[in-house]
Amino acid sequence: MLKDERDLLEVLKFELGFLEDGGYGRSVKTPWRPQFIFEDSPTCINYNSRHNPRPCSECSLMQLVPSEFRSAKAPCRHIPLNESGETLDSIYRYDDEREITEAVSVWLRATIRHLEEARRAVHPAGNKPPFSHSETIKGTPLYHSLHPKCANPACPTAFHWTSGGKFFRFRPNADSATGNNLPPDSQSGTGIHGVRHYWLCELCSSVFTLMYDKEQGVLLNLLWPELPAPETHKVSAA
Repeated sequence: MLKDERDLLEVLKFELGFLEDGGYGRSVKTPWRPQFIFEDSPTCINYNSRHNPRPCSECSLMQLVPSEFRSAKAPCRHIPLNESGETLDSIYRYDDEREITEAVSVWLRATIRHLEEARRAVHPAGNKPPFSHSETIKGTPLYHSLHPKCANPACPTAFHWTSGGKFFRFRPNADSATGNNLPPDSQSGTGIHGVRHYWLCELCSSVFTLMYDKEQGVLLNLLWPELPAPETHKVSAA
């Protein structure tokens, strides 16, 4: 099985945007039941492989799960969300959807800030402002790494020619400050005449599309940003 090579910080940033944009209110797969945070998100390593699931131990989120819960059926439900030790497993029992979303949003922002501060301490030259919800998410070129994958940086789906999805081709403007989101010394993902190739897996392409911005590069955009948040209702644990 492939190792989960995603950056934890990028996964958490994507999860924050997905949560606050109401992503759990528009499930393509299971519209008839309540959605569970992390488990029903494109960030889940089994989001696109329910019939051939990978062990949760391979997920990048596992490093946030206390050791005593890493063998649980859904380890991500046991990530501590605050100093009181509340987890998704506990708040699913008594909080409503609005309260759950708020609690996880606060935790995500705090965790993202902590990770960014830790990285700035190690690499001060790479200092960046704290993450904000308005920050755009850049797409990953198809052959950016050893294992080609979905352009959604938080999606772990590996690329296969027969697995559906949607392909994109971009030819970056030569005057662009960011080009195709690749480091200046990298040719990864570069095709003939400077064309870069991207692929969104079948599920991500039903929620997102890619667009090119000459200042920021290839960006991930929600297909339905105008959809309202779902009505508040109780979420019962499975």
